[in-house]
Amino acid sequence: MHTQILAAVIALVLWTGAMMAWLFATRIPAIVKGRLVYDPQRPVSEFMDKIPARIRWKADNYNHLHEQPTIFYATAIVLALLGAGGGINAALAWIYVGLRVAHSLVQALSNHVGLRFMLFLAASLVLFTLAIRAALILLSGPAA
Repeated sequence: MHTQILAAVIALVLWTGAMMAWLFATRIPAIVKGRLVYDPQRPVSEFMDKIPARIRWKADNYNHLHEQPTIFYATAIVLALLGAGGGINAALAWIYVGLRVAHSLVQALSNHVGLRFMLFLAASLVLFTLAIRAALILLSGPAA
């Protein structure tokens, strides 16, 4: 089944991969430059505290892309399965993806918390609008 909303799903998956590449491209050189050695007998936080904050921001965002977006993936796939993955739902999905990409860029480059929060809030509102639209379709029952 091919619906427009699935393109937004794949776009966010690919963006998550891009963030993973960015975190490795910055973290590994920082570890090498700082001659940091991970000691599995010590808390991970001690090791992470030795990595500069500007480097950690990329990994923090990569982790964030494995939190709320999982709800997006489930919701978008449900909408696709319901045959409601086009039109306004596809548009909302792309808006969600755009807001998450913007959130990633803000966090990875400046980590401006106020702006990050506003982007997160906007993305959350879009996501839960999609979820409500899916719930309404499910509650309406099968078409006659």
